[in-house]
Amino acid sequence: MRPRRSRVPFLVALAVAALSVPAAPATARTAPTGNEVITWGASADRLGEGVPDRGYRLVVHTSVGGGDLRIRLSNAFGDRPVTFDSVYAGVQAAGAELVRGTNRRLTFGGARSATVPAGATVSSDPLPGRVPAETNLVISVHSPDAAGPATGHGMAMQTSYTSQGDHTAQESAENWGSTIGSWFYLDAVTIRASFGTGAVVALGDSITDGWQSSTDLNRRWPDYLARRLQKSGTTTVKGVANEGISGNKVLADGAGQSALNRLDRDVLSHPGVRTVFVFEGVNDIKAHTGVTSQDMIAGYRKIIERAHAAGKCVVGATVGPFKGWSEWDPAAEALRQEVNAFVRDSGAFDAVTDFDRVLRSPYDHERILPFFDNGDHLHPNDKGMQAMADAVDLTGVDCASGPS
Repeated sequence: MRPRRSRVPFLVALAVAALSVPAAPATARTAPTGNEVITWGASADRLGEGVPDRGYRLVVHTSVGGGDLRIRLSNAFGDRPVTFDSVYAGVQAAGAELVRGTNRRLTFGGARSATVPAGATVSSDPLPGRVPAETNLVISVHSPDAAGPATGHGMAMQTSYTSQGDHTAQESAENWGSTIGSWFYLDAVTIRASFGTGAVVALGDSITDGWQSSTDLNRRWPDYLARRLQKSGTTTVKGVANEGISGNKVLADGAGQSALNRLDRDVLSHPGVRTVFVFEGVNDIKAHTGVTSQDMIAGYRKIIERAHAAGKCVVGATVGPFKGWSEWDPAAEALRQEVNAFVRDSGAFDAVTDFDRVLRSPYDHERILPFFDNGDHLHPNDKGMQAMADAVDLTGVDCASGPS
């Protein structure tokens, strides 16, 4: 699905018009309308050691469009405060270069810098002007004193850039010659959308995180879902946040905190979230740690109960096939079938998406369809990711009647 060249000049012009709107004086601004909704998110985790006087030019892809952009900086896994003395938001032209006239400074409580305590997050002030849907937004941050454990998201499937020193205000790619495949310190971008606009958060593991999808092309299954939602005239859920972590489990910490332990920070804390989409379990199952189907079911029920208590709907997805992966065996397959029976038939979820039936081979239900298999027999390729998103019932994601 290569972008049509004829649309590129139009989209760039639109981005320039949207993000280059100058801030009006405080006395002249009208009261904001609409509600705040998350347009992009990434799960926080420990990510190496912080480096002082380093800049990060982080490329993220919006889902829903709107005004009053805000970002959230996270020091969730830090053991000391970290200061960000210069933070900008702009639109990507190509690589580390920004569309001219779009790079604008973000403030925090009216100040140009923010110090984030250990274990905490800080949100920026709203930035006047509109941000289009499905835009490659670039958040440039610099910290003079980063040290100790850094917070970020390891597997971005997106190229971002680093610099030595503070070059955040620059729109050229000069001084941004080093590339990285992770997002540092940034864990959410929100906008103000029209009243009633909601968001869905995908809580998952490496398949949701996008492993083996095409880097820099936004072909994770939540990306395909976001594109469907933008085009849909039947739902007001438009925002999508991808809160997948490679290797993540429902029950146990390891590759990131477990789904149960990170639910509040990575999902329920975001504005505008209407629906939690739970697609986790294969890592618990294939680890052979003695986890039973009853353990898994209890974990799912806790997620559902906590999401419902927060007023959210919950969509459950069945665990996909993985025969041929090194950890597969008949015992793991039996556990997967028991877990999937609960997801399909218990009625505990407000809606169900059967990813197992979408991905499995008609000739061997324990294997992923070769057409969707990236080659490791667990992770779908781009075609598989799109098929997953196409299988999601948008009325279930909308869940307009509220949780049961």
